[in-house]
Amino acid sequence: MNGFQRIMAALSGRNPDRVPVMLHNFMLAAREYGVSQQQFRSSPRTIARAMIQAVETYELDGVLVDIDTATLAGAVGVPVDFPEDEPARAIIGCLDSLEEVPDLGEPQIRGDLRIETWLEAVRLLVDHFKDEVLIRGNCDQAPFSLASMMRTPSLWMMDLLDDRFREELEQLLQYCTRAVIQFVELMDQAGAHVLSNGDSPAGPDMISPQMYREFALPYEKQVVEAAHRLGKPYVLHICGRTDPILDSMVETGADGFEFDQRTDSREAGRVLADRATFFGNIDPSGILRFGSVREVQSATRELIRQFKSNPRFVLNAGCAIPPDTPVENIRAMVECATRSRLH
Repeated sequence: MNGFQRIMAALSGRNPDRVPVMLHNFMLAAREYGVSQQQFRSSPRTIARAMIQAVETYELDGVLVDIDTATLAGAVGVPVDFPEDEPARAIIGCLDSLEEVPDLGEPQIRGDLRIETWLEAVRLLVDHFKDEVLIRGNCDQAPFSLASMMRTPSLWMMDLLDDRFREELEQLLQYCTRAVIQFVELMDQAGAHVLSNGDSPAGPDMISPQMYREFALPYEKQVVEAAHRLGKPYVLHICGRTDPILDSMVETGADGFEFDQRTDSREAGRVLADRATFFGNIDPSGILRFGSVREVQSATRELIRQFKSNPRFVLNAGCAIPPDTPVENIRAMVECATRSRLH
């Protein structure tokens, strides 16, 4: 099997010949290619070349095309800060009040320079790897997360508790859903094999499971349905300890979930069972960045053992890998997978 076939097998519940590997490594890839984050995010060709080098260096099965967590926000009007060697970040919201929501009109992200840079990088990677290495086109923030950036996270949390503007709140979530679906459709047109989003503020570290079901789940589900209408598998990422909402997350219909190290991998494997694929969840800092080779091997082998009889597993870090992670630790993690057999 090649990398594309391995990951697609895992997403469909078929047995790959070994554990597939796809890393959340855009910061590490840029550093190893010798460019700053500013240089990386500004050039589709640089993004593609950095990711190609990472695949060739570590023999990866897939590429997670990610740039930062503020591109979609910027495309809908959120002010964005661009540090020289850190990912871009939203600094303030673009809505002072939910009363402004009815005046938003329709989102239109096509043509935004940073959106187009992201899409062109995916086109270049698909053209280079064809169907040999799987390209997962991340579509930045899911609706709940995007809404929090338009309002700022602190104001958004208060909005959720204020019944006076419930209609406007729901209108904002629908606006964000339409923006996200536009990105999903554009990413499909760019040729990405798998589509995904992140919705980290929707996790139990920030809101209750009940709030997740009311304010995040219905809109995530719409995005998943849009991806499926395009015939593409879909992966959702939520940071933090997601154990309390695992059953609800499965209701989105997503084909896979990317978990960070705080989620109990055994419990997630049990809940997902034959319904969705587990992506993750080696600790990117505590293990990959600061651990020894032996600690990396131990953590990776233990995770692989947990999924020994479950083909729905793709090895990954729990979140973005720090740019100064030792090469030998990445190699140790990947080699545990390349030498593995799931059955």
